[in-house]
Amino acid sequence: MTDARYEDGDEQPLRLIARAADDLPVLAALVQDAVLAAADMTYARPRRRFALFLNRFRWEDREAATSARRPYERVRALLVIEEVLAVKTQGIQRDGDTVLSLLDISFADKGEGAGTLTLTFAGDGAIALEVEALGLSLRDVTRPYVAPSGKVPDHGM
Repeated sequence: MTDARYEDGDEQPLRLIARAADDLPVLAALVQDAVLAAADMTYARPRRRFALFLNRFRWEDREAATSARRPYERVRALLVIEEVLAVKTQGIQRDGDTVLSLLDISFADKGEGAGTLTLTFAGDGAIALEVEALGLSLRDVTRPYVAPSGKVPDHGM
């Protein structure tokens, strides 16, 4: 069995899981620069599930779009984190008009699979999720659409 490559995604919707810390960098790279309304996050405490409905930039399609001179794309995707015991936020406004830009996902292992999963947003916002075990899934749920900006996200670096 071989690891997935960006090229393998082609035009197919992504469906990925991360169950170990080594799985997280690929998933984090694919959701980098995703945007969402603050209202598009939910924590279902009884089910121990935190979910975000994202507008994900299609990083896996960037080279194809550049070489084919076609527009860059985004896609609506569902990011679900399982086994969430507690949620803490910093600098996140939960009003319906707030738009968040996800920059990174990191994991601090506390042993035996438990730890803190941190979602870092532009503007110094963050969400810390205490998890019993690492369990994330990312699934594209719509067809890709032309990115409204027409550009690749840029952090000025």
